[in-house]
Amino acid sequence: MAQEKFVREITARDVDFAQWYTDIVLKAEMADYAPVRGCMVIRPYGFAVWEKIKEHADSRFKATGHTNAYFPMLIPESLLQKEVDHFEGFSPEVLWITHGGDEELAERLIARPTSETMINTMYSKWVQTYRDLPVLINQWCSVFRWEKTTRPFLRTVEFLWQEGHTVHETYDDAQEETLRMLEIYRQVIEDEMAVPVILGLKSESERFAGADATYTLEAMMHDGKALQSGTSHNLGQNFANMFDIQFQDREGKLATAWTTSWGISTRLIGGLIMVHGDDRGMVMPPRVAPTQVVIVPIAQHKEGVNEKATDLFDALKDRFSVKLDDRAQYSPGWKFNQWELKGIPLRIEIGPKDIEKNQVVFVRRDTNEKSFVPMENIADAVGDMLDTIQKDMFEAAKARREEKTFSVDNFDDFQAKLDGQNVFLKGMWCGDAECEAEIKEKTGATIRCIPFEEEQEELSDVCVHCGKPAKHMVYYAKAY
Repeated sequence: MAQEKFVREITARDVDFAQWYTDIVLKAEMADYAPVRGCMVIRPYGFAVWEKIKEHADSRFKATGHTNAYFPMLIPESLLQKEVDHFEGFSPEVLWITHGGDEELAERLIARPTSETMINTMYSKWVQTYRDLPVLINQWCSVFRWEKTTRPFLRTVEFLWQEGHTVHETYDDAQEETLRMLEIYRQVIEDEMAVPVILGLKSESERFAGADATYTLEAMMHDGKALQSGTSHNLGQNFANMFDIQFQDREGKLATAWTTSWGISTRLIGGLIMVHGDDRGMVMPPRVAPTQVVIVPIAQHKEGVNEKATDLFDALKDRFSVKLDDRAQYSPGWKFNQWELKGIPLRIEIGPKDIEKNQVVFVRRDTNEKSFVPMENIADAVGDMLDTIQKDMFEAAKARREEKTFSVDNFDDFQAKLDGQNVFLKGMWCGDAECEAEIKEKTGATIRCIPFEEEQEELSDVCVHCGKPAKHMVYYAKAY
């Protein structure tokens, strides 16, 4: 009964997906609401997940020659206004600082929504010659956007992220960097978080303000909606022109630099929950799980049980992130529920009968399958099981996406597929921004990306909406 009551505290995913998500965020102690409108407190368990994601990303950044720095949070209004498109793109979301103490500021300051303007101002001082290039700098920080509708991790007024900003000698160098970082994001999201993504180019209407091109990674959540999981921007020479990032080239002439920017944020944690979670709580992929294994002794009051559980912990602790839950005041059933709620990938149970048989019980969080495993070479068995869970979670998420992805050739079919459900639709597009806007107005779906692999052979050669000759195959979906 205790287990039943505990699980029932989470709203069923298929009954109310939004409430299910909120229940998990709060009850799994990932985050809590702060006493500031639209802000959240990331609790230790949620922050530990962010640290794992950060670790996987940061090591890849550094392996490709990037270094970390930190730039001020406050940006003078005049800097943001230097790049007109950029200013207009962020103006509705800007938080303004107008006073210092009781004194009104001579120039308003902005709590950074992103740092292109601040960082490129500094780059204009630091870059003098082609020998100074490339500049490959990243910062881990928080940013502020005055969002009207907020939800923990997915959309908050303040959130954590990383933003890389680089300067290059040529367009080709900048483009190579833009796509290199997109691939690093794919590795973090797919290989570490077990979330399948579609890589592609954003339409002109959806690209980053001030960019020449924006590339994206789009993931499908369990409810069929899309989540933009990371972006990488080739900024061309737009910011370099505005902020005078010039250098002496190899022929001694004055040249204008090429720049990029790219970022992922704590919204990835929201995506992690919405892709893998179930009605029992979180389901953590082993490679980003703060705790990979929990050991629960059964009938621990009996002689030898706690000692064997401790031996097991000692055998695993150097290879894995493992907890021994030997709290005597809680029943095994209560512990099972708690660790299932937090999504611990593998539970190991050990009791008197297991000790007699020199075995333990493995319980997978992703499938709830049980298996009996010999104690001999237990660390290798745990490693193999975690690898299997990681692979199976990715494949399961990919299969769900494929089940909810449809090809459409006409707008009647487009609307019918979206009627009462959220899905990904593959269809042709004429390339016209007005047509794109009409689709959004009529259906709520947007062009998520022009994929790198355009599977046009499956589709007609006309736009799914207006019937004019098509330029691209695109993915349409409703999104968070």
